[in-house]
Amino acid sequence: MFLAVRVIIVLIFASFGYVIGSKHSEPLLGVAGGFALALLSIVFEYIIKKIQIGSILGGIIGLFLGVFSAFLITYPLKGVAPEGFGLVLFIIGALFGYGGLLAGLKKGQKLTVADIVRTIKGQAAEENLKLLDTSVIIDGRIADVCESGFLEGGFVVPQFILQELQYIADSPDSLKRARGRRGLDILHRMQKMAHITVRIIEEDFPKIKEVDSKLVALAKAMNAKIITNDFNLNKVAELQGVMVLNINELANAIKPVVLPGETFKAFVIKEGKEHNQGVAYLDDGTMVVVDNGRRVIGKNVEVTVTSVLQTTAGRMIFAKLKEDYERE
Repeated sequence: MFLAVRVIIVLIFASFGYVIGSKHSEPLLGVAGGFALALLSIVFEYIIKKIQIGSILGGIIGLFLGVFSAFLITYPLKGVAPEGFGLVLFIIGALFGYGGLLAGLKKGQKLTVADIVRTIKGQAAEENLKLLDTSVIIDGRIADVCESGFLEGGFVVPQFILQELQYIADSPDSLKRARGRRGLDILHRMQKMAHITVRIIEEDFPKIKEVDSKLVALAKAMNAKIITNDFNLNKVAELQGVMVLNINELANAIKPVVLPGETFKAFVIKEGKEHNQGVAYLDDGTMVVVDNGRRVIGKNVEVTVTSVLQTTAGRMIFAKLKEDYERE
């Protein structure tokens, strides 16, 4: 499609060049000129696509400020400068302008279309932006955290994340469909909260295929954090210098601290992997491995903590039946 459009553009330019060249008895030269202009327009289109609009705007502003600064510095010298000093003044202006251009291009990389629109409207730039990924939306705990007031401010959902949610919600698999619809319900619930804002944005990276990679690129462009519970996305984002708020890490951090020697009641529900072990779970989902707990499966018993193991998957508590622990 795009190739056909470009071929048509080349033919149009060449035709106009032929008409103009024929009027001056140089039809071939006109066709060559039209062809060259068409190629230049295609190259210019390619360059514009590569350069972000924020970089272009930053470069223009930086160039203007650099030249203006050079003018302010050199203007008082024009009246007293010796003959031939104009070249030096021109070089100073060029250096200041070039320096401003480079600084503007670098600073403008973080500008997005949304930032420019807000600036035109006189609104302050948003800070502490947080991007939501698909897994954390479907998980749903983010809504509870926001409702409790521990997270506030601006949340951003890119259109490609919303499309992935809709794709999951339309899945023929009933389990996937339920998860997708749950995610859409969570987003709707968050949009109704008064102390936070949830925006859907159109920014995309067509050349990047993977959704996670798009999310990391967008976070870098917007200087935003990513909220997720995806371990792989967490690591990839951190390697690229993007700050991540992991809901699983938050859940592990706020679990009650259990120390060796403490006693509590636990309901042993199944057999453990090792001989005579039983397995129970706390209200927050923490696994409790009970030594010699096989004989009390299906019972609510008192256990005493012997050790606590913290892993990347969460926390595990090793315990013994209270009477066994006291006997030892």
